Amino acid sequence: MLDNALKLIRELTEHNYKAYIVGGFVRDYLLGRESQDIDVATNATPKEIKEVFKDGFLPTEDYGSVIVNKYGIRFEITTFRKEFSYQDHRKPVEIQYIDDLYQDLLRRDFTINAICIDENGEIIDFLGGRDDLERKLIRTVGDADERFEQDALRILRAIRFATVLDFQLDGEVVEAIRKHRSLLKELSYHRKKEELDKIFVSGRAEQGIDMLLDFRLDKCLDLDNLSKVENTNSLIGIWSVLHVEDKYPFSSNEKELMKDIREVMVLNNYDPMALYHYGLYVNSVAGELKGLDKKKITECYNSLSIHRRQDLDLSSEEIMDSLHKTPGEYLSDIYEAIEKEVLYHRLPNEKDKLLAYIQENFASNS
Repeated sequence: MLDNALKLIRELTEHNYKAYIVGGFVRDYLLGRESQDIDVATNATPKEIKEVFKDGFLPTEDYGSVIVNKYGIRFEITTFRKEFSYQDHRKPVEIQYIDDLYQDLLRRDFTINAICIDENGEIIDFLGGRDDLERKLIRTVGDADERFEQDALRILRAIRFATVLDFQLDGEVVEAIRKHRSLLKELSYHRKKEELDKIFVSGRAEQGIDMLLDFRLDKCLDLDNLSKVENTNSLIGIWSVLHVEDKYPFSSNEKELMKDIREVMVLNNYDPMALYHYGLYVNSVAGELKGLDKKKITECYNSLSIHRRQDLDLSSEEIMDSLHKTPGEYLSDIYEAIEKEVLYHRLPNEKDKLLAYIQENFASNS
């Protein structure tokens, strides 16, 4: 991946522009971690970048960035810049393109994200980010108070990096988070959810949640149930406990899953009826939240006599013929009854036995 990134920045340097790999890719490269996208900083303006990379495009939300998809990699190429005053503690109101890498790095969030690689593959580290990587420390570029006042999302990013990388927060960062945590209330729930999702799926979710609680960010984030989250590696499971669909953005499918998980939390997740009606995934997430044996839940699900209504050795037409009736709501009652009997092994899933049961229990209603 690095070789392809070097090829890309050399295309810019061959056009007499300065260009450097910067940000998360460099940090992860030095830590021996995989990275997906690559950020590039350059003195070329967006217009000049697009002249070099004809298929580059400008994302609507970014200032001075061009997206280039090349070598199967998504590159975000951003012009060196200064930022002046921030709106809603999130976005710069004004930017100025500059021709100085060092000045560009001074606007960034944390030192570990301000390390660069030049066209020759050499590391450039003006701000001590490499030392902080070795010390496993999250430290802001410049004054922590100023950084969080400018962009309050950096508070969550600090906790996210500390969680994902298993790093410690610098003392000034700790104090600045405590001082400015209320600013999180002013951020969009969409942005907050993006960072929280990364914390919750990090593999160290418990550590991240403990940090959020220690800093009392649960109140600022409207996560009143955060202290109730335990025993889960499931993102949807965590959000189902938090119960914040009225504020945070979720798809209709995610909302339905969370509703089902909450419903099945009060049931026995080894029970055939719960497994049949809600499925393996929902019961597994609920079971994990309750500290149950997921392997046993899977075994119970796999041993079900039937997994869906179509597995019954009987069709609606055969039921109607047996009772000499036309279609009606009674069919649902019959199906529910025989599903229960079959699932609890009180009735074999055999056509003649099923029809006999129907005759015995439902024929009088015909």
